[in-house]
Amino acid sequence: MKSTPNNEILIEQKVTYTLEMNGKFFLIENVPARVNVETGEQYFSPKTVDRLQQVVWKGQPTRTVTLPVYEFTNST
Repeated sequence: MKSTPNNEILIEQKVTYTLEMNGKFFLIENVPARVNVETGEQYFSPKTVDRLQQVVWKGQPTRTVTLPVYEFTNST
């Protein structure tokens, strides 16, 4: 656990990173990140960001999932 200059508390944990590209969705599991315990905002090191790009562009998926899609509307 680390504290930032703004007194945010960040914990290191593995997260699932979601990416939409050209109408396709990609999930990358077990990505190391620092996560703000109050807001849930995720922070990635430059090395991790580089690796994420390699995984999406050059890697083969370990599995494929079907994803339901919902549309948000303002009516109740």
